[in-house]
Amino acid sequence: MNKDCAKIRKNILEIAHMSGHGHIPTCFSIIEMLYALYNFMKHDPLNPAWNERDLFVLSKGHAALAHYAVLSHHGYFPIENVKRFGLCGSDFGCHADRHRVPGVEISTGSLGHGVNVALGMALAEKIKGRSTRVYTLIGDGESNEGTVWESMMVAADLGLPNYTVLYDNNMSHGRGLQIKNPAEKFEAFGASVHDIDGHNIDEITAALDTPNDRYKVIVCNTIKGYGSTLLTENHYAWHRRSPSDDELKEMIGELNARAV
Repeated sequence: MNKDCAKIRKNILEIAHMSGHGHIPTCFSIIEMLYALYNFMKHDPLNPAWNERDLFVLSKGHAALAHYAVLSHHGYFPIENVKRFGLCGSDFGCHADRHRVPGVEISTGSLGHGVNVALGMALAEKIKGRSTRVYTLIGDGESNEGTVWESMMVAADLGLPNYTVLYDNNMSHGRGLQIKNPAEKFEAFGASVHDIDGHNIDEITAALDTPNDRYKVIVCNTIKGYGSTLLTENHYAWHRRSPSDDELKEMIGELNARAV
């Protein structure tokens, strides 16, 4: 595991341990995706409102702690600030607030909405004739929402080569409507599709960098709780749990052993 991604996961664990919540498994499945994206897209941590920046929307807003940890890693704010995660009066809520957290473009939480807002942002940039690219990250469980597929139809109709969807295929849909062969479904909805290992930073970067003449979907095949055996063996039980002292020690030990 990339050592930076291991460090980001350790920060998430420690903050979740302190706060008592954090949606750890779904956060762990998207770390490489966020890490690669923020290494790739145009942005400036010292000037989050930079007019020439690319835009990112975390549609699966319950993974906010992962977004905070990656933003901190890229210099938007010290990780110490995030340690007030979930506390009364904290800027770092369980769902991100764009008015309170530098680097957060849209406040998300209700599943199936962020992907549509990102689509509107991409259309606005196209109308303005700007080179800005818009990225959104959605979950496979979230994609049980019909609004996700409505937005795909609109994206296909409009073209929007400046619009990229990262699809976290971590099998969260297992207890909902089954979305089998998501790459084929997105192709049927008119997307330029890449089907990759969502924990391989090189594959993610290559997919982001591949030219496209229509909207792009990157199906990232991931493991919910990736990096921790305790999480992957029973990720449903960890949906809202935080680790005990002993569990935290075990999880961090495993991440240290896997980091390269």
